[in-house]
Amino acid sequence: MLLQNKNAIIYGAGGSLGSTVALAFAREGARVFLTGRNLAAVQKITNEIIDSGGKAEAAVVDALDEKAVNSHADTIVSKAGSFDISFNAIGLDDTQNIPLTEMSLVDFIRPVTIAMNTQFITSTAAGRIMMKQGSGVILSITATPGGIGYALVGGFGPACCAIEGFSRDLASELGPYGIRVVNIRSAGSPDSRPFAEAIANDSEVANSFIKKLEEDTMLKKLPLMADIANVAVFLASGMADKITGVTIDVTCGTTNGLNYKTPAIPFVKK
Repeated sequence: MLLQNKNAIIYGAGGSLGSTVALAFAREGARVFLTGRNLAAVQKITNEIIDSGGKAEAAVVDALDEKAVNSHADTIVSKAGSFDISFNAIGLDDTQNIPLTEMSLVDFIRPVTIAMNTQFITSTAAGRIMMKQGSGVILSITATPGGIGYALVGGFGPACCAIEGFSRDLASELGPYGIRVVNIRSAGSPDSRPFAEAIANDSEVANSFIKKLEEDTMLKKLPLMADIANVAVFLASGMADKITGVTIDVTCGTTNGLNYKTPAIPFVKK
């Protein structure tokens, strides 16, 4: 198991991506501490992990509350002995599909503020503990707008860029203590909750949008949540112990250049 005897705290573990990563960490042997503002949501995933033979605990922790995050982290170290992996997957409450020239300042700045507050709070809480240990991995998640200009994403794009920049800077400070800091950039997963809800509300529009996103990629597909979780497992493991200070791109090639002009043509062997 890649994460045997590791203790991981996941913020936003009740969400579709956070829960998928929690399940993946547990399958690889990690003891997972799931947190969120909704106990029922994180407890459901915690029970699923325990029922499958894994180790997990749930707690109500607001990842925007510095005192709560620090207190919880200290409690975990006292209980488990170490804090080895931190992953922040909380939502940014962003508003999209409105031109920047028509968007209110409040809607634009909200995701940027949330992103920077929660990343600073959770990452520095982990960093202070990991510095004493001389080891640890801090992971974050962004999306396609972090690496390429993308219209109609409001403040979400700048928030992604800010998270990626913060991750690099933090990595440069914590590297001498044996701590790795890595960001994962996704293209959006069609099996995630936001997409599922969009399909339920208006399947025709949602499926058309997903098709557009797929056409933007070089591989003509989008990463599933399991793909993101697998990357997170790898980055948190010893197999990636020389990787830090970078964003790992899992956008199926989107941020290397929009590829909608190249259609998927069936290959016919002559």
